[in-house]
Amino acid sequence: MTPDAPGAEPPRRQFLAHALAQGMAAAGLLSLAPPRAQAAQALVVGNVTGLYTVAVARIDAPRTTTDVVAAVKGWPGRIAVGGGRYSMGGQIAIEGGLHLDMRAMNQVVWLRPAERRVRVQAGMRWRDLQTHLDPLGLAVKTMQSYANFSIGGSVSVNAHGRYVGHGPVGHSVRALQLVLADGTVAETSPSAQPDLFRAAIGGYGAIGVITEVELMLAQDQRIERTVEAVPLADYTRHFRERVLADPDAVLHNADLLPPHFDAPVGVTWRRAPDDRPLTEPARLTPLNGRYALAKNAIWAMTELPGGERLRRAVVHPLLFSGPAVKWLNHEASLDVAELEPRTRAISTYVLQEYFVPERQFLPFVRAMVETLRRREVVALNISIRHAPADRVSLLPWARDDVFCLVLYFKQRVHPQAQAEVGRWTRELISLVLAHGGRYYLPYQLHATRAQFEQAYPEAAQLRRVKQQVDPAGRFSNQLWRQVL
Repeated sequence: MTPDAPGAEPPRRQFLAHALAQGMAAAGLLSLAPPRAQAAQALVVGNVTGLYTVAVARIDAPRTTTDVVAAVKGWPGRIAVGGGRYSMGGQIAIEGGLHLDMRAMNQVVWLRPAERRVRVQAGMRWRDLQTHLDPLGLAVKTMQSYANFSIGGSVSVNAHGRYVGHGPVGHSVRALQLVLADGTVAETSPSAQPDLFRAAIGGYGAIGVITEVELMLAQDQRIERTVEAVPLADYTRHFRERVLADPDAVLHNADLLPPHFDAPVGVTWRRAPDDRPLTEPARLTPLNGRYALAKNAIWAMTELPGGERLRRAVVHPLLFSGPAVKWLNHEASLDVAELEPRTRAISTYVLQEYFVPERQFLPFVRAMVETLRRREVVALNISIRHAPADRVSLLPWARDDVFCLVLYFKQRVHPQAQAEVGRWTRELISLVLAHGGRYYLPYQLHATRAQFEQAYPEAAQLRRVKQQVDPAGRFSNQLWRQVL
């Protein structure tokens, strides 16, 4: 294909010049439009990838539930809700609508240590909650691997992490406060307005604004790392016998590494005796880390010839280099900044996730890897987790016990690259559907409407609940605009 052919990648020099101009403009070093024209431009809501920004008409940053009620009642059009902005395809904004930026709603409502319960405003980040819990010897019961996300956002996407046997975060939610489309404040739980409660967990803001979240907590504890490499064909048995059956296993994931993705390296954190010496004395991961070495390593692994061997030959062997004993809160407070690229001007780093029933793990992974290699996807790794069936969400990503395949990859930011990612993403979605699984919804919106309907037939129930409490469809976003 020639450089000028339809769908071709722009000539490298032209592309680099354009990217450089964008970067300079973002830094305020280059004016791409007169000041008045810039001031007249629409407000935009972005996300961590730098892709799929959404032009909105208004942005409000409420501090209380009363503020949210006033914003909902005072806005005549569509409304979308956002927190940490880690969803990747417009799930937190609707074009031409109101964006509620929840990050200023970041306070503890109450904390009851003896009951291991806490209620927080939905915009609070997990890392901020951990600051309150750690001095009390308490920990979050279930959350995703990184602590930067907002708690309400994690509930809205029904996130999960590496906790053995826990499943999604919805399993640890005791109650939710919601603001509905007419401004009503609804207190919901498994026993109080349960349909609203279930629709809000994993509902991506479809039926209302989550303003407060009540969570179950756990005890902080010392944990010790063990690392085991196993053949891919033996992994499910290994997990069932060595991890799931181990009452001391707390966290677990395994990494499949390029270029072959055929030898899972399992990392399990187990309860350690109270007298086991700590190798990491800090109780929480420090805030505002720079992570320059990690960023350079990621760049080298994805840009240099033979870079995929760097992780296999250097990075992963460090896991085997010696004992690691730390507090659970330290491992649970990781900063997503360690995954950030040095720049997103030319490339960005993106996630996808697929859930497959346990019996389909091996055939799906082999088919997935064949697709990635054929499509020449620049994949850094595939992380494997496990989750029991979702008992709570109206729109569950785990109907049965599943293995979760988290694909972490690098893509160029130009439109042709985005289109290519869309093509092989739809191939992967078709594969996971053929293996009785589902795909996760917080990422780029490449799935077709038919793929969504096949993956989530429960959407019909979500539509019925939404029709009852939001018949005008006021709560929306780019995801629901496309498929709901």
